[in-house]
Amino acid sequence: MTLLTTWSESGPQTLVRRTADPAEIAEALKPLGVRYEQWPIREDVPFDADSETVFAAYGPEIDKLNAEEGFTTVDVLGLHPSDDPEFPAKAKAARAKFLQEHTHDDDDEVRFFVSGSGIFYLHVSGEVHAVFCEKGDLLGVPRGTTHWFDMGTKPSFTAIRFFHEEDGWIGNFTGSTIASRFPDYDTIAAGYAADKGAV
Repeated sequence: MTLLTTWSESGPQTLVRRTADPAEIAEALKPLGVRYEQWPIREDVPFDADSETVFAAYGPEIDKLNAEEGFTTVDVLGLHPSDDPEFPAKAKAARAKFLQEHTHDDDDEVRFFVSGSGIFYLHVSGEVHAVFCEKGDLLGVPRGTTHWFDMGTKPSFTAIRFFHEEDGWIGNFTGSTIASRFPDYDTIAAGYAADKGAV
């Protein structure tokens, strides 16, 4: 299940909304032009599945979205903890690439989480919306939307990425330090896990 937390851009001390209800999340994100939906979860797909397995499992959903949106490139990005001694450095570099506020001029940012989780932070109209995405969640962030993404200090996710442009991911960084003023992935994930465990 997704978790949506919205604050005033002035800081996390001003909470506007916190909900894990999919319908409420979709309704809150719709005015921002953000696409949010949940696809059926394929329980037989390993958390670290390769691209071929992922495409085979989610072919109908991918084809439907491509027909609606006209994407030119679809790929699978996976990052999971391993015994590779280079993993900590690789994970740190991957996280840092997306952690600063940026926009995309020429493409939407559309991701479907096959496994694991990550948080998209959308900075729009004086508010910051943290969308905690987990397995089964699809999020489409419109081009030009100011945002950042946090995968945490120990990334673990596999995601399908959709691009209209063949150049793939190109970020235009704003230079703002706003990302450092809001709770990061690790903080939100720990609180979310505690909440779910209490239910």
